[in-house]
Amino acid sequence: MDFTNKVVVVTGGAKGIGKIISEEFRKAGAYVCIIDLLENDYFVGDIAEENTLINFKEKVIRDYGKLDYLINNAMLSHGGINNCSYDDFNYVLRVGISAPYMLAKLFVDYFNKGASIINISSSRDRMSQPNTESYTAAKGGIVALTHALAVSLAGKVRVNSISPGWIDTDFIHYEGPDAYQHPVRRVGNPLDIANMVMYLCSDKAGFITGENICIDGGMTKQMIYHDDFGWTLS
Repeated sequence: MDFTNKVVVVTGGAKGIGKIISEEFRKAGAYVCIIDLLENDYFVGDIAEENTLINFKEKVIRDYGKLDYLINNAMLSHGGINNCSYDDFNYVLRVGISAPYMLAKLFVDYFNKGASIINISSSRDRMSQPNTESYTAAKGGIVALTHALAVSLAGKVRVNSISPGWIDTDFIHYEGPDAYQHPVRRVGNPLDIANMVMYLCSDKAGFITGENICIDGGMTKQMIYHDDFGWTLS
């Protein structure tokens, strides 16, 4: 897919899935504007802060004038009911839901024709481990925000979300139970997500909006009991 001269914003683009998304867009000819707490080549800042988002938006528009794609990828966890304070819980929601909402609002008058917003959720939007309430709540919320924005921005911006399953950002090869709990027989890697992000941004996905796509190798579809696929309950 050719994204020559397209302008892409990627939150949390300095490492992990966001870094691979940024690299793939650059390979395809796009200008990539990263915002991250970590050092990067464009903008360092905390997306939980409104003034940071405003300053970032002003820099993007000053540098490029318009925006084609907004990829809301940044996220963190502060645990859950056992150890997450009220302030920490709300901080996670500000990063995971409030910032994507505010960025859409800030850029709404600057999107080019054919623009897309892609929100990165998680298969945690439908399943959980103990003590993960802060992360899980934000990932569930971003899916609901996705279809709300898709309706509000109808005819102007397509809005979709992706729910990754187990994605190993170090591209480690797994065998045995770790692989076989996935019907595709492997653990995912960031390219699995980046490829879908780019597809959803392309004209090939022009009839898709308001949708959430789970990319998990089938993990959330396969029931696993004691002694299945090498998994045992001790």
